[in-house]
Amino acid sequence: MSGPSLVLVSGPESILADRAVESVIADARVTSPDLEVVTLTAEGYEEGAVGMHASPSLFGEDRVLVVRDLHQAGEALQADLLSYLADPEETVTLVVTHASGNRGKKVLDALKKARAKVVPAPAIKSDREKSEFVTNEFRVARRKITPGAVQALVEAVGKDVRELAAACQQLVDDTSGTIDADVVERYHGGRVEATGFKVADAAVAGRTGEALRLLRHAVNVGVDPVPIVAVLAQQLRQLAKVGGAGRGRSADLARDLGMAPWQIDKARRALQGWSADALGRSIEAVAAADFEVKGGGRDPVYAVEKAVLTIADARAGG
Repeated sequence: MSGPSLVLVSGPESILADRAVESVIADARVTSPDLEVVTLTAEGYEEGAVGMHASPSLFGEDRVLVVRDLHQAGEALQADLLSYLADPEETVTLVVTHASGNRGKKVLDALKKARAKVVPAPAIKSDREKSEFVTNEFRVARRKITPGAVQALVEAVGKDVRELAAACQQLVDDTSGTIDADVVERYHGGRVEATGFKVADAAVAGRTGEALRLLRHAVNVGVDPVPIVAVLAQQLRQLAKVGGAGRGRSADLARDLGMAPWQIDKARRALQGWSADALGRSIEAVAAADFEVKGGGRDPVYAVEKAVLTIADARAGG
């Protein structure tokens, strides 16, 4: 069997970890079509299972043994892995996943000492990282996507990376040509996150009537006020961060502030007409709305409507 016999997938992003495991298995199948794949997990692990599944078979078939969630491993699993690593089998490829933390450190050290191939699966949390993830998804698929479409997709589906990946795949499968913001809007414009961003964009731009219309429509179709307030807070925080960061290239500021370059450009455009005092009043209004929509007030819809009015009026008044 070609390829490394020991692989450590390190990092908390589950979709990247899953893809790394699938890649190892796919590579092994190239030279071993009848490959046997066994998966063990830390939860519910039974002592001796690693040794049993890694022992040579009667016919000497190649095997991939996947051990998931070393970061949750008990003593039995760690001991069995250390025992295996002291004398690994030639026909077995061992793949171990570890999200984070110190649990399993002895096994990690043993894997690294044995020169295991390390595949990173870093967390994708910031909008900048999500934008880069989306851009790469389409690059791998050999499809073009505009910066505006990347922005729209992250805003509409960016809460969960696995869901974001599925949305990218759907657009690749169901469309042709360059994917722009209109295409994303057609597929994902009705989502809760997208609705929240539309309300926030209108409010931050001082378009009171449009913001209230969008908000009332969202409420009428069952959108919870909580995520709308969360988006309002995010938009205002970004304005404050970019406003206080001074001048500089968008890419440099994006790296420093943990944002995507398009978010820097968007915030800079939105900041025109805003004063520091108006921004401060709006942030206070959203903080009050956040308290009320999470149980502190009697009327969550009125609370978010009041916050939207405050933001739009503050922008209009400067």
